[in-house]
Amino acid sequence: MTQHKEILIKNSIEKSDLALNNAESNIQNNQLLNAQNRIYYAVFYIVLALAYLDEFTTGKHHQLMGWFNKKYIYESKIFDKKLGEIYRNAMVNREKFDYEVDKFPEKEQTLKDLDDARYFVNEVKKYILNNL
Repeated sequence: MTQHKEILIKNSIEKSDLALNNAESNIQNNQLLNAQNRIYYAVFYIVLALAYLDEFTTGKHHQLMGWFNKKYIYESKIFDKKLGEIYRNAMVNREKFDYEVDKFPEKEQTLKDLDDARYFVNEVKKYILNNL
């Protein structure tokens, strides 16, 4: 593995962890819109790290999710379908709460979404670290 590739992977993992921490802090400060955004980006960054590991690149969020689902859930079955559902939910919520001005997240649901994102990040991170 090239040093450049390893740096991209490690930086993406770090951004994912930071996004989770930010989401938790946002929830504690009742900033639920920001929390939902950070929850999605925690998932996004860890999948981006996985994409770097596989040398897959895209500039499209939906394409990255499609690649993850196809390769890691449906073809290789490395990850459970639950991870695909968590990813989809995080993306839908981020888009809804970022772009629909009349939508606001509930605290209880945001806490559940954070727990789901932590689970997702931990599962994918374990796989990445075992395959570096």
